[in-house]
Amino acid sequence: MKRTLPLIFTLFALSTAQADEIQVAVAANFTGPMQVISALFERDTGHKASLAFGATGKFYAQISNGAPFEVLLAADDETPARLVKEGNAVAGTPFTYAIGTLVLWSTDPKLVDNKGEILKKGGFKHLSIANPKAAPYGAAAMQTMSKLGIVDKLKPLFVQGENISQTHQFVSTGAAELGFVAYSQVIKNGQIGSGSGWIVPGSFYDPIRQDAVILAKGKDKPAAVALMNYLKGDKAKAVIKSFGYELR
Repeated sequence: MKRTLPLIFTLFALSTAQADEIQVAVAANFTGPMQVISALFERDTGHKASLAFGATGKFYAQISNGAPFEVLLAADDETPARLVKEGNAVAGTPFTYAIGTLVLWSTDPKLVDNKGEILKKGGFKHLSIANPKAAPYGAAAMQTMSKLGIVDKLKPLFVQGENISQTHQFVSTGAAELGFVAYSQVIKNGQIGSGSGWIVPGSFYDPIRQDAVILAKGKDKPAAVALMNYLKGDKAKAVIKSFGYELR
């Protein structure tokens, strides 16, 4: 037993030395799945992902101004490409980890019909929407309303969230009767878990391809590469699908 103890401590020291921690900026819509995935990632690799959640547009501004993030999980595919072009992310690392789905949702189980006709009929005072300039799901909501020809009619009713998490919060707390949120925020057992909702047809808005990228500050971090590989693996994919995302 005395002979094995030094070996155990040596192996523990080696594994601890190899483990790393990375700063990850995560699009707000991906909060739920990333919390699950990061726990699995730490358990399986020893690396730790320190997560910050928010709007992709705001993360872009922060990263451009030197924020210490090493990996970005964006809510679009344009921001990672732009960061690569500007030298703030590593070329060749962006990939689509999820494709998002937009939902019109209310906590009232009878308010939203399954075709979204409530938007045309009215009868509500507030409609929550994420900032379309910073949040791709907000941009998708605007495209949806534009396609339906009701933007001008509904604009006075907008309650704008800084990101999709705040947008969901406005609806869930009753600050708005309904709002455009990410399917991942309301899905349970493969369907809308509570309240009522309309899953917006994908033809109503540009595909929400969500890309991950290693940022310049994570260029030489093995844990950054490990996380990107983990997101491409079966365990992460199973979690992503369970939250209602599509995979490329």
